[in-house]
Amino acid sequence: MQRIFVGDVQGCADELEDLLARARSRFGDAFELWLVGDLVNRGPGSLRVLRTVRALAEQGRARVVLGNHELGLLLTAWGEREPAPDDTFHDVLAAPDRDALLDWIRSWPLAVIDRIGDQDFAMVHAAVAPEWDLPALAERARAVEARLAHSPAEARRLLTADPAHDPDADVLARVTRCRRVDACGRWSPQPPEREDDAWHRRWAARGHRYGIVYGHWAQQGLHVATGLRGLDSGCVYHGWDHDGFLSAWLPAPDDPAPFDRCDGEIWRIPARGRYWTAPARR
Repeated sequence: MQRIFVGDVQGCADELEDLLARARSRFGDAFELWLVGDLVNRGPGSLRVLRTVRALAEQGRARVVLGNHELGLLLTAWGEREPAPDDTFHDVLAAPDRDALLDWIRSWPLAVIDRIGDQDFAMVHAAVAPEWDLPALAERARAVEARLAHSPAEARRLLTADPAHDPDADVLARVTRCRRVDACGRWSPQPPEREDDAWHRRWAARGHRYGIVYGHWAQQGLHVATGLRGLDSGCVYHGWDHDGFLSAWLPAPDDPAPFDRCDGEIWRIPARGRYWTAPARR
């Protein structure tokens, strides 16, 4: 079974269909999508994307982790957040299967931990703390997931909690939003001013023996490095300050150490249009 790791879709339903058509042409049904979150928002087809991925998930052929835009969708649906001018998930909020989709999103993991070849890896939306090994990440992620899945009321309490006073809220925010970690370990969603403060540079400096697949960072673009696959190449931001693509990484099923090499197969599905024209806020 070929695993296809997919970057931030963000409502780019046509491009997701292009990727699926390419996958079916090459692999038939012998593939799985592993998506790094942010299936929704900014693009024109959030509802279509969710329904497509849910259908694959029900067949056991898609796995997805929570992104910050899914959290924004939940907060908006629950009346805890006013819609932003550039939100485009109104189709989800108005859908007849809205509640079922929201419950499904609430059940998504914060982190998926698995193995490719002889290597362990984690798939998250944005980042992990540089000091976390896989057991530490798993323990923190499972605590967050249990609260989200417990009930809509408990999920709402978690999503509206102050990360400074709720450790689970801090973990949730970090894993879905972090880009920068300073020398003192303080994290931020803002891009780093110094290269060394990129979260993944501080993570790599720890010499971890597991890999990470992530998204969230369109301004950085596709990031392929030892132990790391950053797959957000800004499909939804096409035409703003770059050409956008929906990127995917296809590790060879027989490769014992795919994270050790930077020459694996990458698909770059071109954006079909310019979807987002608001001032850059990624």
